[in-house]
Amino acid sequence: MTSELIAKTFQGLEPLLAQELTELGASDIQIGRRMVTFIGDKEMMYRANFCLRTAIRILKPIKQFKSKSADDVYNAVKEIDWTTYLSPETTFAVDSVVFSPEFHHSKFVAYKVKDAIADQFRERTGKRPNVSVTNPDIQLHIHISDYDATLALDSSGESLHRRGYRQESVAAPLNEVLAAGIILMTGWRGESDFLDPFCGSGTLCIEAALIARGIAPGVFRQGYAFEKWPDFDRDLFEQVYNDDSNDREFTHHIYGRDIDPKAVGVATRNVRAAGLSKDITIAEADFTKCPLLPADGQNKTLLITNPPYGERISSPDLQGLYKTIGQKLKREFTGGEAWILSYREECFEQIGLKPSLKTPLFNGSLECELRKYVLFDGRLNDHRANGGMVKTEYERRQMAEKHRFKQKRSFFKGEDDEAPRPERSHGFNKYARHERTDHREEGFRGRRGGFGNREDDFDKRGGKRDGFNRREGFDKRNGFNSREGFGGRGGSSKRGDYRAKGNDRAARQEARRRFFGGHNDNED
Repeated sequence: MTSELIAKTFQGLEPLLAQELTELGASDIQIGRRMVTFIGDKEMMYRANFCLRTAIRILKPIKQFKSKSADDVYNAVKEIDWTTYLSPETTFAVDSVVFSPEFHHSKFVAYKVKDAIADQFRERTGKRPNVSVTNPDIQLHIHISDYDATLALDSSGESLHRRGYRQESVAAPLNEVLAAGIILMTGWRGESDFLDPFCGSGTLCIEAALIARGIAPGVFRQGYAFEKWPDFDRDLFEQVYNDDSNDREFTHHIYGRDIDPKAVGVATRNVRAAGLSKDITIAEADFTKCPLLPADGQNKTLLITNPPYGERISSPDLQGLYKTIGQKLKREFTGGEAWILSYREECFEQIGLKPSLKTPLFNGSLECELRKYVLFDGRLNDHRANGGMVKTEYERRQMAEKHRFKQKRSFFKGEDDEAPRPERSHGFNKYARHERTDHREEGFRGRRGGFGNREDDFDKRGGKRDGFNRREGFDKRNGFNSREGFGGRGGSSKRGDYRAKGNDRAARQEARRRFFGGHNDNED
């Protein structure tokens, strides 16, 4: 039996996720904001969790309803026959994402869902299932936009970016889903050598090897939430797990380098844990002093890298480093193609090369850009006359889109953690690239507690200011985009009745204290 499913992802990776789902055989694929909906059966749900490289989690909606009050939520949830999903002996947790003039706290909605389930079991059996924040048997997710609510089962459990091969990490690790998305975006599938000269813990190199060999990212996972569901089909999942029809040979090689010996050691251990030592070589090297191409590497090499840009990892001379990157690309990488993910416009300017493509992507909390550079000898007109291509027709259309990325980024001298940060127009946590921020990178999650509250739209710091992430689906003026979320009608223009008008911070905090009965969350 088929049903609607929702695959969540990062902003900017939606088309890649839709393409992956098409290749898996999903039907009725619809792209939204940070999500793709599709139709599939139980096997498709298993394959989506196991095979998708750019998905964060897979949700299975079980009920949609109108919610104008807490009683509406309670009654709608209680109408569901929960014996289909739970028993008094099982545990469950509830995540909630709410943008509604009727509800000011997402946890309150989660409590109402929990109460409805517990009361139904208590009335029918005299017993009730327990809530477990860590490792529950059933993970539920409720999403409310304006008055439209969707209750769904989370089939993934732990975020899908947690592949399972990462044994250790260094500061500011690149999220695995983002790394895979970047590689897929380049079109590389293992047709040439691959180089990351700032490899850190080796994420780009490992994801590249998995893509080149056609290895499913879920092969290292310890488990999924759907394995605890009452209708779990173990034989069907074993069939999905053991399907090696996409495995292929990789005749080239992947090179990772880093100046930090600790990072080299971590990356080496991660590569070994993934069983990819044959395909990946990690070495300690100073980018500014060593040849760009490895001595045993082929001339045709794809370069993808995420160099330091001064947020969590820096360099004594950040702009000088980017200038060297541009010089080495121009002198030593003729005929090659380089993709660089970074944050600062000033750093990109130091590269001194004209990119053929700029793609906005969020790396943790930072609105970054992935820029493509095509390196060639001589003049551009001569290169084109000889049949060379700088950008494809698809890339031309992408570059023609307006307002796809920030036009100006402020640059500050201090590169350490204590340096003043420029104000940003979003409410993300600026430290989201730090290790153990995986779920914040997963969708910039908010405070943990209650019933998990892990889901992808609520941000800890942004939640204190605006309540919700306004760039990632919850615009504080226009509300939730119904076509790009769970079918909401649009949001309220209110910012909350507890807000006092004006710029007097004390007055705003006092209004907040009155509204929440004395609780103050350091609003600003």
